[in-house]
Amino acid sequence: MFSLEGQTALVVGVANENSIAWGCARALRAQGARLAMTWLNDRAEPHVRPLAEELGAEIMAPLDVREAAQMDALFAEIAARWGRLDTVLHSIAFCPRDDLHGRVIDCSAEGFALAMDISVHSFLRMIRRAEPLMPDGGTCITVSFQGASRVVEHYNIMGPVKAALESAVRYAAAELGPKGISVHALSPGPLATRAASGIAEFDEFLDAAARRAPTHHLTSIDEVGAYCAFLASREAANVTGGVHPIDGGYSILG
Repeated sequence: MFSLEGQTALVVGVANENSIAWGCARALRAQGARLAMTWLNDRAEPHVRPLAEELGAEIMAPLDVREAAQMDALFAEIAARWGRLDTVLHSIAFCPRDDLHGRVIDCSAEGFALAMDISVHSFLRMIRRAEPLMPDGGTCITVSFQGASRVVEHYNIMGPVKAALESAVRYAAAELGPKGISVHALSPGPLATRAASGIAEFDEFLDAAARRAPTHHLTSIDEVGAYCAFLASREAANVTGGVHPIDGGYSILG
């Protein structure tokens, strides 16, 4: 139905083989996209580089999104090697543990600012650098969660942070639509990822979600990846600004 043959894609957020970003990277590559992949730091590289090599990623580099020089170097390499960029996938989020596990109203200003910077503003920084490389249009995708629009127990301050991310998606989509650049948020149901493991009592939430979802099973990183790849295709060029649930119908329940 669609192909990404000849297209280029930057995937940020792979930590290991259970990452949502890994499912997306595999799907993008399976449909023909050429890949650039990153890892956070030296500690993460041994876990991510073999995965990038497995997919034949043409560009591999460290990227701490707080480091402007690293982000500039990455996009400069993309520009030098490919001359353009068709898809950006941003699948990263962070909050200091004490702030994540505390009440929203007790979140420190420093913790809130750091969570917003890494989880939200870094996506905007990536879009800003990608925009000149998308003269004929492109796709920018991030990852949210239903805690953005409803209270999810133990999700705490990441709920408001993801709400800000979803709002940023809408505004960026409105601003970049005339240039043919679409902006999306994927919203998978609960997944057993490394990031989710930091949320208190998340295993219990996974079990409850699987029982309650209309399909009675959790989504997978491969299902999320398939949706990501479609949104990156030319066939989805007129779809933008949305938050896309991929959760077995869990989000339709009250």
